[in-house]
Amino acid sequence: MMKNRFPAVLAIGLLIIVCQTDYSRAQDYTAPQVTVSKEKTKMGGKLYYSHIVLEKQTLYSISKAYGVSLDDIYSANPGLKETGLKKNAVILIPDLTAKEQEKGRKKKAGKEEDKYTVHTVRWYEDLDVIAEKYDVTVESIMELNNLKGRKLKNRQKLRIPSATEVSAAEPEAAAQGPIVPATSGDVQNVSPENRTTTGISSSILPLFRKNSVDISLLLPLAAGDSTSGSRSNMDFYSGALLAARQLGKEGVGIDLSVYDVADEQMHITEERLKSSDVVIGPVSAGDLGRLLASAPNSTYIVSPLDHRAEPLALSYKNFIQAPSSSTAQYADLANWIREEKSPHDTVIIIHEKGIKDRTGINTLTHGLKENGIGFQTFSYNILEGRDIPDSLRSRMTLTARNHLMIASESEAFVNDVIRNINLMVHEKYDVAVYASSKIRGFDTIEGANLHNVNLHVSASYYIDYDQKEVQDFIMDYRALFNTEPTPFAFQGYDIILYFAGICSKYGNAWPAMLPLEEEELLQSGFRFSRVVVGQSEVGFANTAIRRITYGPDYSVSLSKGL
Repeated sequence: MMKNRFPAVLAIGLLIIVCQTDYSRAQDYTAPQVTVSKEKTKMGGKLYYSHIVLEKQTLYSISKAYGVSLDDIYSANPGLKETGLKKNAVILIPDLTAKEQEKGRKKKAGKEEDKYTVHTVRWYEDLDVIAEKYDVTVESIMELNNLKGRKLKNRQKLRIPSATEVSAAEPEAAAQGPIVPATSGDVQNVSPENRTTTGISSSILPLFRKNSVDISLLLPLAAGDSTSGSRSNMDFYSGALLAARQLGKEGVGIDLSVYDVADEQMHITEERLKSSDVVIGPVSAGDLGRLLASAPNSTYIVSPLDHRAEPLALSYKNFIQAPSSSTAQYADLANWIREEKSPHDTVIIIHEKGIKDRTGINTLTHGLKENGIGFQTFSYNILEGRDIPDSLRSRMTLTARNHLMIASESEAFVNDVIRNINLMVHEKYDVAVYASSKIRGFDTIEGANLHNVNLHVSASYYIDYDQKEVQDFIMDYRALFNTEPTPFAFQGYDIILYFAGICSKYGNAWPAMLPLEEEELLQSGFRFSRVVVGQSEVGFANTAIRRITYGPDYSVSLSKGL
């Protein structure tokens, strides 16, 4: 097969020609109240508010709230006229009253609210960066907040004294030397849960940023082949194109080189691998293994779809497993039990007798023990027949909840377990069943039974169709491709949007920052950590899980993201 290379701008340009825009959703528009931000930043000697755009806010309402003109906002945000407002985007609003406030600050010194600004610490900020941002000294911030040391936490609230009061109290502050920013290596192995601001300084992030990202996409497209696998990969590619289009609107150019690997040949040179910021694909674990064996160690390769490819992370430092594995799902189920279990509840792991793959059983057992949760195990063979309900009933309680964890990937066995547990529900046992996402694909299980047993599922993927972002994606996809998006299209969109975004943000330093960039997108969450083998860190695995609950009212809802 020959290589097909399409610059994303060309591919997207062709798509935009057929794009039709639905304006009907704007007819019921009501702009919400705009609250003036307390976040300020200093750029080029000028002071700006950092305003987070909320849904349905307009430039007009924002300009009125801040007392500035539309031209003032456009001048502070180049490209905003072309892109328009984006929900959750941060735009800069010039503080035109800064000079007047500076003159009147001493007169207002008696008012506590005018003595300081409240700043929310971000993970990449330290005291030096924050002090420089507000033109005050580190010592003044530490004194006002009673800080004993320089260590900060993500989202910590700090009171920042006004620059004029600091100048009056500490005239020697202006003689301080230049700020020396931290380096990216400081934060490479910081876990998101314990993240502090000892890492990259916001003042050097622009040094890493790239306006154009080079991506190689390897998919078994098999032009002309009508098989379901080929159609799924084309859906993935279509979603990737929409992501490239979205990134283009945000000012990030995508050079997307597409390779058809349907004949199991890579058709990509070592030089091309080296020049790519990131390589997405191929799909199967076998093809990924063959590519990794010959690829340069400096080239990071993402597994986009196959859950079974995760063992490659045990051998290759440049391998990234995007779909979270069944092992991660079972580990999350154990944590879920810890969060929901009451003291008198019963926990039972149910599995099939004689099963060879005990990964799920071992993961659940380890997770429950690690969380200090007592449990029972119950195993049987579906051929054992009518004695099973009595044996299961003898382990359950009628006075508290029974948390029943199914550690099996067999459709016949899981179906039998759900049927038996339904009998217990009709006998007034309080139950909650926990299972991996495999259960959602079993056609032989009656949907009503899943709701009856209060099913809890830890899954790699879930699409909440009530989210506006999901609805917007569907509308755009329909307009461009005249069809409905499949889960593969959502996955293509999420993968490209996430990896292109992090490549643009951090440039060549992006692999070191991967564990710090958690994100929830349309169908998938991303939370990467290094796989540890012995004393060595190897590849990356995604541990982000979406929790899904089946309610008695026949609802299916997302109860937790990352």
